[in-house]
Amino acid sequence: MSESAGSSTAASVRRISTGAPWEEKFGYSRAVELPNGLVLVAGCTSVVNGQISAGSPYEQAITSFEVAFAALEQAGLGHEDVVRTRMYLMHARDVEDIGRAHKELFDAVRPAASMIIVSGFVDPSLVVEVEVEAYRGGTK
Repeated sequence: MSESAGSSTAASVRRISTGAPWEEKFGYSRAVELPNGLVLVAGCTSVVNGQISAGSPYEQAITSFEVAFAALEQAGLGHEDVVRTRMYLMHARDVEDIGRAHKELFDAVRPAASMIIVSGFVDPSLVVEVEVEAYRGGTK
């Protein structure tokens, strides 16, 4: 796990890597922290250590959010700092299970949230991908 300062034109942007193989292969950061305190976490699935770690839509949603929380942790933030979530679902039939996972994790936080049905993911056994945005109030 590492982080880099970014390019000279964006030196105040903090980029966070979790070491996932696709980060290097496709040239992205797991999370990016902006100078205004906003932390954007890239799409997270239930892939842990290169393996899909959970089967049911509910389990995949929980694990996907845990992957996002690990990135937020590197920025010194937690789930209580989340202000927006996006959940991309493979099947509309999974709305209730994935929504239940979201409620369990965020009921006290109540971020703005979206659920979007998509046509597929990079691996056909994945049924959900999540993104989170968190905010660091005040200054670092």
